[in-house]
Amino acid sequence: MKRVFSCVVAASLALSLLAGCGASSTASSAASGAASSEAASSVASSAVETAALPDGVYTADFDTDSSMFHANEACNGKGTLTVENGQMTFHVSLASTHIVNLYLGKAADAAANASDWLQPTTDTVTYSDGTSDEVYGFDIPVEALDTDFSVAILGKKGKWYDHTVSVRNAQPTMEEALADGAYTCDVTLEGGSGRATVESPAALTVADGRMTATIVWSSPNYDYMLVDGEKYLPTNTEGNSTFEIPVAALDTPLDVVGDTVAMSTPHEIEYTLTFTLK
Repeated sequence: MKRVFSCVVAASLALSLLAGCGASSTASSAASGAASSEAASSVASSAVETAALPDGVYTADFDTDSSMFHANEACNGKGTLTVENGQMTFHVSLASTHIVNLYLGKAADAAANASDWLQPTTDTVTYSDGTSDEVYGFDIPVEALDTDFSVAILGKKGKWYDHTVSVRNAQPTMEEALADGAYTCDVTLEGGSGRATVESPAALTVADGRMTATIVWSSPNYDYMLVDGEKYLPTNTEGNSTFEIPVAALDTPLDVVGDTVAMSTPHEIEYTLTFTLK
């Protein structure tokens, strides 16, 4: 399974590689394994009963007890929480492909319960400098928010390690949070030479769950913008260059390119725009 995530960093969304997955572990007793299997099944099934959020998609913080087991830095320490039919599942993109399986429970019980191991997805993450990488991600059943629970991780060297994690601060995604309508938002521009600016606040429109922002530059010399590889042309012919561009999420830097004809030859300049609802 492969997922694509554009988790661009404001506060981190560069990649640090995971390390430290040591040598092989010994299996627990059969009795312990059976008990652990039952406990793991209970965790997955009880998630259906305990979801505290309405069905929908949320962003949430992934807190761990380890500097080697955490959300990818390109995702700013966050992942995606999906609540469907009352069941909560948290998807987190990790820092590398060094962790090959997760187990809901203790490391001592993991080897005897291979059928309960969580399998990785392959996620593509994009960093603030525009580079991208493929890392492993996991879909983790969540019984309760803001509550510590045990997760064991298996590295490529075959040893299981115990960790304590939690999923906290769940917030609706932009599409979930805003009804269709017209809004205003503050816009922060970074990148380029620092001479260009954009008008803030800006108009934000939500239609059919999709967000579009009106960007007005401080110059009439921008002839197109690129967002996620798509080209957008100005919506005006006079005055400062104005564009309508898609916005994936609030409070998350969006990589864009503005092409300016103010110099002797056109130049594509990389910027980031961050939108904050007023």
